[in-house]
Amino acid sequence: MPVRKRRGALGARRFASRVLIYAALIFWTFICLFPIYWTVTTSFKSAVDVTQGHLIPWLDFLPDWKGWRSLGLSPDTILKTSTARTEFMSRFVNSILTSVGASLLALVLGSLAAYGLSRFRYKFAWMRNDDILFFFMSQLILPPVVLALPFLVLYKALVLLDTTLGLILLYTLTVLPIVIWIMRDQFNSIPIELDEAAFVDGLSVWGAFIRIILPLAIPGMAAAFILSLVLCWNEYFFAALLTSTDAKTLPVMVASQTGSQGINWWSMAALSTAAIAPLVLIGIFLERYIVSGLTTGAGK
Repeated sequence: MPVRKRRGALGARRFASRVLIYAALIFWTFICLFPIYWTVTTSFKSAVDVTQGHLIPWLDFLPDWKGWRSLGLSPDTILKTSTARTEFMSRFVNSILTSVGASLLALVLGSLAAYGLSRFRYKFAWMRNDDILFFFMSQLILPPVVLALPFLVLYKALVLLDTTLGLILLYTLTVLPIVIWIMRDQFNSIPIELDEAAFVDGLSVWGAFIRIILPLAIPGMAAAFILSLVLCWNEYFFAALLTSTDAKTLPVMVASQTGSQGINWWSMAALSTAAIAPLVLIGIFLERYIVSGLTTGAGK
């Protein structure tokens, strides 16, 4: 009996601890997802529902397409000509081009730099590999406002103001340190014996890198690409500073919903929902590749 009682008490404590852990996780999930829920539901509210703080559709308020109608994306306006929808699609395409272009360019350059820092030994004055990596990471310390004036002068001289190419180059510089950091750790986790075996089989450094190492580094590449894409997609400061009409992105358009008569919460919420949706879909689509890659041994 004493042994059974102790086992029963131990099982009860374990059950109680699990309940507390899951309750805490559910509560934290609610806190993290509530802003998204509030944004999505606000896009279906009228002005009265926004000011009164109604939260639950069909209970607190009746959903309305007012926010989406202002973008020309509601069911009754989607087939009609809409200036607002044309502007939205232009900003949406700009965001896609700048984010994907910068992320891919940073991934290519960052992977090459990270492979070099992982497999070779460099010496530049007093700097070694770790010092070079720290130099790259230290660029993230600078606040964007410090670079505002230099980039304005430089981009004006290079005729890159209000251009998609200008944003792609700038965003590439912004996320490149993060890509190098992630990919260097990824390459360090891959045994160097694989490179040596590839050299014995007659492959060059480029051949070993492209045919052997890169396929094993897909998990890190996917993670670096997603992180870079999110950072570029959400960037506002430089997009507002260096663009005026042609190259504006979605964050700038979202911020423009504030005016002298107040904030159009429903339009801003609809824009924010449209901006969030692609990132959610991309994360869901690439998640399986990340998980499957992380569970695959590099030495197989």
